[in-house]
Amino acid sequence: MRVLYPGSFDPLTFGHLDLIQRANALFGTIVVAVLANPSKQPSFSLEKRIEQISESTSHIGNIEIISFDGLTVNCARESKADLILRGLRALSDFEYELQIAHTNRSLDGEFETIFLATEARHSFLSSSVVKEVARFGGETSHMVPEIVAKDLKRLFNE
Repeated sequence: MRVLYPGSFDPLTFGHLDLIQRANALFGTIVVAVLANPSKQPSFSLEKRIEQISESTSHIGNIEIISFDGLTVNCARESKADLILRGLRALSDFEYELQIAHTNRSLDGEFETIFLATEARHSFLSSSVVKEVARFGGETSHMVPEIVAKDLKRLFNE
């Protein structure tokens, strides 16, 4: 079974990595799809985000990392995914993610969305929180993989 895990991953956090590892134990192949959204200015380039994910998941088998723009259902179709994976940190995530799941289903009824709850120890993490901590010189090594922590220091010390 192929599961599509889409996101901007700007940057990858231990919450994202937790979902990738746990989904990997449940399904055959995890396709991590990194969004190239032209309407947003990410902190890290698409290439850098893919590099961060690649290095951080190198110990995990059956991972594919791709980039996409446009609709998630189109990416799911093109990557031959069977399911779309989304993560939940808190109840507030559920409302938004449910809306996205229903939207995707209305666009292409072939794709189901499954939700995995992030481990409680990572439930406070978001890419926005991580960037805010890094911007003000806070320690992020307990929030993100080593490559990301180094890249954040470089980004905000320039």
